[in-house]
Amino acid sequence: MKHIFLIGAGRSATTLIQYLLRHAIECDWHLTVGDISLALAQRKVAGHERGTAIAFDVNDADQRRDLIAKADIVVSMLPAHMHFDVARECVELGKHLTTASYISKEMRSLHEAAISKGLTLLNEIGLDPGIDHLSAMHLLDSIRAKGGHIEHFESFCGGLVAPESDDNPWNYKFTWNPRNVVLAGQGGAVKFLHNDRFKYIPYHKVFRRTEAIAIEGHGKFEGYANRDSLSYREAYGLLDAHTIYRGTLRRPGFSRAWNAFVELGATDDSYIMEGSEQMTHRDFINSFLPYSIRDSVELKVAHYLKLDQDDDLMTKLEWLGIFSNEKVGLKNATPAQILQSILEKKWSMHATDKDMIVMWHKVGHVINGQKTVTESSMVVIGDDEENTAMAKTVGLPLAIATRMILEGRITQRGVLLPVAADIYLSVLSELAINGLSFTEKTYDVEEFNT
Repeated sequence: MKHIFLIGAGRSATTLIQYLLRHAIECDWHLTVGDISLALAQRKVAGHERGTAIAFDVNDADQRRDLIAKADIVVSMLPAHMHFDVARECVELGKHLTTASYISKEMRSLHEAAISKGLTLLNEIGLDPGIDHLSAMHLLDSIRAKGGHIEHFESFCGGLVAPESDDNPWNYKFTWNPRNVVLAGQGGAVKFLHNDRFKYIPYHKVFRRTEAIAIEGHGKFEGYANRDSLSYREAYGLLDAHTIYRGTLRRPGFSRAWNAFVELGATDDSYIMEGSEQMTHRDFINSFLPYSIRDSVELKVAHYLKLDQDDDLMTKLEWLGIFSNEKVGLKNATPAQILQSILEKKWSMHATDKDMIVMWHKVGHVINGQKTVTESSMVVIGDDEENTAMAKTVGLPLAIATRMILEGRITQRGVLLPVAADIYLSVLSELAINGLSFTEKTYDVEEFNT
């Protein structure tokens, strides 16, 4: 019997746990799910005969090492910055590891040691990163196999609220970690390549430089640039491409409205606001505005942002309740923490709400002298508050890859991305069986436009 140790039973782990338990008997596995909340782990395991739920504290080094030692493979759903201690001990103890997180410098430092131990440490095998790698590499390799030369590559992904649950003027609700949403774009200047020129977007301009994107059957979206678009240039084989651009999807109008908070300084996470627990929402916003004995906070916001009072952006801000006299109630909080608290009151998913994942690739390529564009898109709607689109798209590829390692179908060793054909073909095939598939359309163009 093979033993799987899964760390973390949060929202994104639901489908992952269900898949591993569904195949546990036929594959002769036993799954141990460890979470800081024993009750949560027990609820996810649901009494399955091949599952064990335990209270687990990753900071308890003795408990962590003991559980890793007993496993054949570890699946970590921890926050990215907490993976390294687990990964280091996996290498020391000779255990494989899978995660859905970006590869950190610390994780990459384990590459040679993992190879020497004959271990696979597969990362970025969730949604984004994850399915984006699988689907992009499948698309790019398919075009190359036909003799196409890649000149233009774009890739966007977004976690959104499903149309049937979209009931607010922002057309948005939190479907994943709210803190990551509030801090989006703050990891330094965004970098991409456009017509062979390196381009950089500073944080205060990220949400004003957007691209309009239409996906047939699902309407219009807008995309803003995300991180360093060139970080996968070599891994994707795009060293000769003229344009490389990766980003995040939202519904039209979101980015302009979000930029209001950026301009005000409300997304700053670098300092504590004095007396934050006594602030009202109105006090919080007023903290960033000039003093005026005559003008209301609403008028000062409109003036500061150069808005007409009937601008629909003001409607969005008023709907969020940022001008209300409700207490913030957070002690020693940063502006970003306070803003997150305010947003969670209005953007949290209700029990009956459904989320939606949208992924879209655009590849410009030349075949026999003809410039051609292929667009590939995937849209996934969640079933309910437990079986969300986010849980499916993060959990399924991670679960499938874990199974492939246990069955010896992934033989590459070291710290890996899922960009090899023997990985992406198998995972995409099984994702399609589980209802996660891409739709493609191809058309000829005169020029490749971004």
